[in-house]
Amino acid sequence: MDLRRLALAALGTLSAGCAWGGQDEARLLPADRSAAVTYVALGDSTVEGVGASSPELNYVSRIHARLRGVYPAARLTNLGVGGATSADVLLRQLTRAIELRPYLVTISIGPNDITGRVPVKTYEKNLETILGRLTRETTAVVVANLIPDLAVTPRFNRSRERDAVAAHTVRFNDALARRARAHGVQLVDLYAASQREVPLRPELIGSDGYHPSDAGYARWAELLWEGVEARIAAR
Repeated sequence: MDLRRLALAALGTLSAGCAWGGQDEARLLPADRSAAVTYVALGDSTVEGVGASSPELNYVSRIHARLRGVYPAARLTNLGVGGATSADVLLRQLTRAIELRPYLVTISIGPNDITGRVPVKTYEKNLETILGRLTRETTAVVVANLIPDLAVTPRFNRSRERDAVAAHTVRFNDALARRARAHGVQLVDLYAASQREVPLRPELIGSDGYHPSDAGYARWAELLWEGVEARIAAR
């Protein structure tokens, strides 16, 4: 299997995914810094913060802290749950998120679909519903991240599943990039960053060999914040 060809194809889709998918204008967070910005996080164990030494050190809490530096009244609801798949976000998190009338939504989902052998077509269909409803039923800025390269983690980098996991991660990211483009979602490339950085900085991965450490979540937050910051309206 030509993983290089698949990765290049996904990268091309990612570049296209930075466009607004036919929308006239990109959604922006308010210019009014006194706005009570509601931030809702959707996703799996990385959203919940498994591997962080305290809840304040996961990437969602770090994003919220940065957000409060711009909008002091910003509020956070973290709906992330360990083990969640895209179907779980669709069935158990999405409606609650919409009810909260968010200004900002971040979503990180996919690794459990990959390890649970969910077909990529099912994953993409779930994403289409999730992102479609967020677009139609809220005015939120939506920021999603590509799935980090699972194959570089200690859990997989020496296992017999490595090549299969690597190939699936590329395919799932390709699907995510397509859906992000279609719905004007701000897409952050954690995949390329993880490929570059994790092999050189093993401290980014926690003691379980899979989830980020405190340092890993700090780096994740830095990269996600770039995507959020790109959608903050100038005063």
